[in-house]
Amino acid sequence: MEILRTAYVYVRNVYAGKLCETDDGYLFSYDSNYIELDGASAVSLTMPLYKQTYTSKTLFPFFDGLIPEGWLLQVVSRNWKINIQDRFGLLLVSCKDCIGNVSIKEVKE
Repeated sequence: MEILRTAYVYVRNVYAGKLCETDDGYLFSYDSNYIELDGASAVSLTMPLYKQTYTSKTLFPFFDGLIPEGWLLQVVSRNWKINIQDRFGLLLVSCKDCIGNVSIKEVKE
């Protein structure tokens, strides 16, 4: 399995884990240090704090739900020249400082 793109996931500005796009789908894993923190909270109720890696053929619904919709999605797609079908790309550019306590930062390698 080849990793294509990676993003760091933060909860309340604390590094919580890593989200990866692969040639076979998506992976999300919590950082082991984050899991040990007092008061650590899951990024979503659908993704509780576990040491195991979550896998999915499509972008996890929680992360997909962070992406703008409607006219704002059109603006993001047009301004950053990202295809609307590239959900991971849209997540990377539009969710660095989105509403809520979760933020996404692209890992540039």
